[in-house]
Amino acid sequence: MVSVADKKMNVGIVGLGKMGLLHASILNVWPNVRLAGFCDKSWLMRRVAKKILKDVLVTDELEQFMNLDLDVIYVTTPISSHYSVVKTIISKRLAKHLFVEKTLTRTLSESEDICALSKNYGGNTMVGYMKRFCVTFKKAKELLDKKVLGALRSFDAYAYSSDFAEVEQGSTLSLKRGGCLLDIGSHISDIALWFFGDLRVKSARIKSSITQGSIDSINFSVDGSDNLSGNFDVSWVESGYRMPEFGIVIKGSNGVLTVDDYELRLELHGANPLTYYRQDLKDSVFFALGESEYFREDEYFIRSILNGDSSEPTFSTAKKVDALLESARCKTDE
Repeated sequence: MVSVADKKMNVGIVGLGKMGLLHASILNVWPNVRLAGFCDKSWLMRRVAKKILKDVLVTDELEQFMNLDLDVIYVTTPISSHYSVVKTIISKRLAKHLFVEKTLTRTLSESEDICALSKNYGGNTMVGYMKRFCVTFKKAKELLDKKVLGALRSFDAYAYSSDFAEVEQGSTLSLKRGGCLLDIGSHISDIALWFFGDLRVKSARIKSSITQGSIDSINFSVDGSDNLSGNFDVSWVESGYRMPEFGIVIKGSNGVLTVDDYELRLELHGANPLTYYRQDLKDSVFFALGESEYFREDEYFIRSILNGDSSEPTFSTAKKVDALLESARCKTDE
């Protein structure tokens, strides 16, 4: 009988952009993982990959993965291509397990179709909402599960970046990226759904700062269970953010919890405030590339497969994010 430590998994990666290369680099340090194939439409990226990677299939045809006996495929292509790529992988059963970078697809209807197709897939499915693996947000989830805030009353969530703060008016770059709601907005939406459960959008306001039709800023309000109310503020045209920043302020009957990428502050009535910084919460990882949560995310996914466990967020879980985002977009048209 082969032990978990001796298992070797063949992994293929579709998309050799920033995220594809990041995941490939992290996976390559795992003794249980063998990078077996790369697929990308860019002739230049394939040429570079072939020079660096020996004894690895590099192709622009996804169907060529059929002969590699892949255990896992990572999909790190642009969101607009997720639906067709994932549908091909599932229908042709090119691998047993499937990881897709956020968001699952670009629309709720596409995600519903993918979830229906993958219902009897058999293996693990996971979507790359890596902020779940940030130590401060994980600590916040732990405290909320313990109900330290008592009855939850309201929250204010934000996601800000400077990605398009200096972009010229009329540029189509933001449209090509899909807008801030699909981009950084999806991360904070996933965190909120993880923390609070199902949410219903009440109203939304969009601001197109760069070109007509682009979602460059959006504010939307929601209701949750037990009279919980919430507000989201998302923008990628904010100045002063070297990296995207995410945060939530949560108010309950017992006090307030404030959490972002770097720290968590708990202020309970009648007690001294507590502050947890990233470095206090065992933020170190074996191989640091990008933010440490990327390593934890891949480690969790690979270990889940090796141990025969399920992994979250699944396609079905990620579909709830798509539903919330689509509802926010629709509310702005009312």
